Amino acid sequence: MAITEEEAVAVAVPKKKRSPLVIGLVVALLAVSGACAYLFMSHGNDKPATAKAGKDGGASAPTRNQPEYFLPLDPAFVVNFRDDDSMRYLQVGVTLMAHDQAALDTVKGVDPVVRNALVMLFSRQSYSILSDPAGKQKLQAEALEAVRKIVTARTGKPGIDALYFTSFVMQ
Repeated sequence: MAITEEEAVAVAVPKKKRSPLVIGLVVALLAVSGACAYLFMSHGNDKPATAKAGKDGGASAPTRNQPEYFLPLDPAFVVNFRDDDSMRYLQVGVTLMAHDQAALDTVKGVDPVVRNALVMLFSRQSYSILSDPAGKQKLQAEALEAVRKIVTARTGKPGIDALYFTSFVMQ
C-alpha cells in the first residue's frame, strides 16, 4: 500500500498548528463585532432618552441638533429617614440635563434653594418604597418636578429636561 503525496502532506502538517491561529482569528472577529454592536446600541439609546425627557415635562421638545448640557449637583445628597425598625441613610448623586444653558445657570444661582427642596423630598421617603425600581423612578420624577418648579418660578419656563441619579445608596 503506497502513500500518495497528498496523504503524506496531510500527515506531515499537524492540525494543532492551524487551530490556535483559527481560534485567535475567530476570537478577534467576535471581539470586534461585539465592540461595534456595543457602540451602535449605546448611541441608539441616547436619543430616545432625550426625546422622552422633552415630552413628559411640558417643555417644548428639543430638536436633535441642540446640545445637551449637564450640571452635577455636588456634593451628593445624604439624608436619613426612618424605617419601621431603624434609622436609614440615603446617599443620592444628582445630575441635571438641559438643552438651554441658561436654565442650568439659573439652578447654579439658586443652588441652596434647589438643594433644600431635594433634601426635604429625599428625607420624606420610605425604605420599602425606594427598594423597588418603580419607587426610585417615582422619586426621580418628583425630584425633576421640584427642580422645574423652582426654575419656572424664576424664568417662566421649566428649562430642565431631565434629572439623573448618578449614584443611589441606601443603608
